[in-house]
Amino acid sequence: PYVWDEENQWGPLWQDIRRLTDHKLINPTAQATHFLGAVVLQAMEAQFGSMPAWSIIDGQQRLTTLQIVFDAAAAEFETRELDQLAGQLTGLTHNSPHFIQGDGIALKLRHSNRDRDAYDQVMDADPPIDYDSLESTSSLIVRAHQYFAEQIASWLDEAGHTVTDRGGALAGVLTQAIQLVVIGLRADENSQEIFETLNARGTPLTAADLIKNFVFQRLEAEGEDTKRAYIEVWPFDSKFWEKEISVGRYLVSRGSLFLNQWMVSRVGEEIGPKSTFTRFKYFVEHETLLSMSELLTAIKAQADRYQSWTERAGDPHADLDVVTMCVYRSQAAAIETLKPVMIWLHEPGATFTPVTIDRIVATVESWIMRRILLRLALGDLGRVVADLVKTHRGVPDNELADRVEAFLSRQIAPSTYWPGDEELRRSLEVEQAYRRFKRGRLRMFLEAAEDHYRGFTGDKPSKTGMRVDRRGFHIEHLLPQKWSTHWKVLDLAAEVDRDAHVHRLGNLTLLTAPLNHSVSNGQWLGDEGKRAKLKKHDVFLMNRTIRDESAGGWTESLIDSRTDELIDAFIATWPVPEGHQGTTTATVSRVVSEVSMKELVAAGAIVPGTRLRARSGSWGVKECEVVATGELSIDGRTFSSPSGAGHHLRGGATNGWWFWSMPDGRRLKDVRDDFRRPEADKSQFPS
Repeated sequence: PYVWDEENQWGPLWQDIRRLTDHKLINPTAQATHFLGAVVLQAMEAQFGSMPAWSIIDGQQRLTTLQIVFDAAAAEFETRELDQLAGQLTGLTHNSPHFIQGDGIALKLRHSNRDRDAYDQVMDADPPIDYDSLESTSSLIVRAHQYFAEQIASWLDEAGHTVTDRGGALAGVLTQAIQLVVIGLRADENSQEIFETLNARGTPLTAADLIKNFVFQRLEAEGEDTKRAYIEVWPFDSKFWEKEISVGRYLVSRGSLFLNQWMVSRVGEEIGPKSTFTRFKYFVEHETLLSMSELLTAIKAQADRYQSWTERAGDPHADLDVVTMCVYRSQAAAIETLKPVMIWLHEPGATFTPVTIDRIVATVESWIMRRILLRLALGDLGRVVADLVKTHRGVPDNELADRVEAFLSRQIAPSTYWPGDEELRRSLEVEQAYRRFKRGRLRMFLEAAEDHYRGFTGDKPSKTGMRVDRRGFHIEHLLPQKWSTHWKVLDLAAEVDRDAHVHRLGNLTLLTAPLNHSVSNGQWLGDEGKRAKLKKHDVFLMNRTIRDESAGGWTESLIDSRTDELIDAFIATWPVPEGHQGTTTATVSRVVSEVSMKELVAAGAIVPGTRLRARSGSWGVKECEVVATGELSIDGRTFSSPSGAGHHLRGGATNGWWFWSMPDGRRLKDVRDDFRRPEADKSQFPS
């Protein structure tokens, strides 16, 4: 069945086709091509007088997609009365009526599986095509046809050239510039053996491997000493560059990742990991005026700088500057989004001053770190980074930093906007930071706060201190996670409030080593208490502040106060331009806050003694009772959660918030949702 999709195949293919066509519009005699890979066809036994036919052994995804592209383009040509161009492409997708046999379908390509109906419908639909009216409208094949039709239509209607010129260039690329290798088998050859051989699990070539082969072919054609170039200039054959790095769903070698980021820095386009080689090849053949020798020298210089950044950022004791600190924080946050900006700013021949570079790097770091602190989506930021580079090439040094700030401030889509101070504070005041952030990110945030205590703010270095070492220090809860033994509370409401504070930012700190288990979970005051033991870790300024403020005990109000201090540190570390509010065009979806039965009982949303009824099932009519501790009692046992009580009754995994209902018929889920609503008047619940 057809499985290609927009993200991984349609989008990259259309970008390749569009790039070739834009180039042909400017250079009509250009011979640029795009290689789409290899297909294996096997001749079918044919009867005398019938059309020759082949089975597709390998390559049905790309051949199906090519047919869809041809047909979508023909449909758009026809709606614009470009009949001659439409006919050229129709001749590639449909047989002449004189050769139609059997079921009367004229299509050259036929599917023999579940995709047949969808493919036949969309390929034989009359333009303009109403995709919603097709029976198989949700099929990937129909969606692919619609995607390419929409992209082609938008491109044909762009300004700068006539529709006729654009159509002619596109038809020329589709009919002459798409290349395939075809392996043809006779009818009596073993196609399965060929298929298995071609798809054997050998060592896959990386983008760096493919680019290396291409580079040295070009160097040889230029008459260069390739042996010397390999030894002295090619930088990527080392363990450093061969290390695999996680980028989204992909693992890529660091060399391939750098070459991808380098390409983004040069052309200002978002380039998927699988498209690095094809984009590099096109850049070399059609966009740069540099020889391969000159280009490789430039790549070598930037690769060496990139390696020095990475290695210095990995030194826990190094005093990092703005750029290498951004590299470290990006690595701690497991993101690679900002590297193209740094590569662009350090391009050979660039005349940007260190002050400008530091300010821009601090700006883009603030943009992305604020989004990480709010746990906002990061998937669309690569496109913005590419656009930032493309938009600001050629801007003079004295204007560049202001222009970059303004560019990011104008981002208002939920997927790309730059959050403001108010939203950051409102969210982080109650964020369950220890649960929500990966340890590497959380540690990096606390390190940034410690640096702020030491006088480092934004892109301004401290005049007095050194940054904290980045040695993977232990993250400690001040109020223990298991606090009930030594930290007593008066009632259920106080218990719920304490539980809500345990994982907040203000209750977390860094220590040079974990405390003894008994100390970590023990009392706060006293000679052997936790506060006294923190003195051993006073290398951190944040811990001195904690000791100074907690002589009377460590309380929820002190946690709130310290949370505000840490938020102040984040706001200062990652500032926004004066007056920036961080507005967005739509409500940003957030992970809803957790609410427990204890919290509902403590707030009076559910009264102790309430009997909850289980949904109907083989267990008959069953009820459980809400007790004063916020637990549920059933069959002589108590459970801390509705799901636990439901599991006991059903004997399997149960979503208890849907399973149990209040006496008035509301599900527990409804009670919880009402309580979660920010606008809910909590005073309606009895105290």
